[in-house]
Amino acid sequence: MKAAVQPPSTTHPAWLILVLSLAPTIGLGIGRFAYALVLPDMRDALGWSYSAAGFMNTINAVGYLAGALLASRMIRRFGLTRTLRWGTLAAVISLALCAVSGNFFVLSFARLLAGIGAAGGFVGGAALAATIAQTRPERANFLLSLFYAGPGLGILASGLIAPFVLQGFGPGSWWIVWWAMTLLSALLIMPLLLAPLGGGVDIDSAAPARFSVGPVLPYLIGYFLFGAGYIAYMTFMIAYVRDGGGGAAAQSLFWSLIGMSAFATPWVWRRVLALDRGGLTTAIILGVNAIGAALPIFGHSPLLLAISALVFGVAFFAVVGSTTAFVRFNYPPSAWPMGIAAMTISFGIGQTLGPIVVGAITDAVGSLSFALNVSAAMLATGAVLCAFQKRLKTTA
Repeated sequence: MKAAVQPPSTTHPAWLILVLSLAPTIGLGIGRFAYALVLPDMRDALGWSYSAAGFMNTINAVGYLAGALLASRMIRRFGLTRTLRWGTLAAVISLALCAVSGNFFVLSFARLLAGIGAAGGFVGGAALAATIAQTRPERANFLLSLFYAGPGLGILASGLIAPFVLQGFGPGSWWIVWWAMTLLSALLIMPLLLAPLGGGVDIDSAAPARFSVGPVLPYLIGYFLFGAGYIAYMTFMIAYVRDGGGGAAAQSLFWSLIGMSAFATPWVWRRVLALDRGGLTTAIILGVNAIGAALPIFGHSPLLLAISALVFGVAFFAVVGSTTAFVRFNYPPSAWPMGIAAMTISFGIGQTLGPIVVGAITDAVGSLSFALNVSAAMLATGAVLCAFQKRLKTTA
């Protein structure tokens, strides 16, 4: 069978994948997760309930889900590189829209656009990264994990900027943060637009691939629960830190620790990601993620919160990477974009429901701690389900 994708260039694979990682840096690390940093100020300034605040991440997740559903079609029509670049550019534009208006509907549209763009950038980038990693089979898992360190850079950068902008300009300065994030993203997208990522890389339409849900149903449900569980932590933890008395420095440190932990991911999980044992890799990493999410339940101690951020962060990014490794181990190259898109859709449905459900629970019981309990429980359940996923018999 003809290979579905060809290596895009002779440039060093690690360099190319690091450039590709700028797509999730912008679309996810900044476009999605920076919202948590400005959420408390936006909620106070705009008079939102927790449900309304959660809706902003829900509509972002709806966009991400829509983008994931359209990704395979977009890739077949426009190619991996164009899908990656246009999706990331849409995410940058969405950040500017967040800065220009406090209108709930304008902000909702901006968050929707951010999700659509992030999904296109992620699916296109992940498929390209998997292809590039295959050119060095002996280091493929390590190289692939570099792509998933991208969101950590966005989280780290926004964590070092947003809390201090809010502190410096005072209450109601959330829109200035969005302008700062827009400028940062405009700078970060330049290497992605200029690097030789392989304009001729395409999916081989003569070798259509099938993706059946049945054989991977436990894995898809487990990944759905990961999407629902992690987003609650990433949406409301800054509010939890602030409610516990944490000022700008504490919020910045907490968020930056999550981002910094991503850079350790390729080394911490290198051997685990190399395991070709069905869903076991994802189960192990997701279990650690659940532990990190559960730690804040025991209090607001700075040390406890710091450990939670590090444990959650180092596992969070690896969970996403493990799904691409699962697809690469269990499907032929022609099925990689479709397989990654299917995983992203499952994940997207979970994170669509997670923020608004947890926000509603918080409004009902008046406690963020209870919502975080629900988040940790969903992550733990997802880990158990992934452990039941067997290796697929057909791998080529």
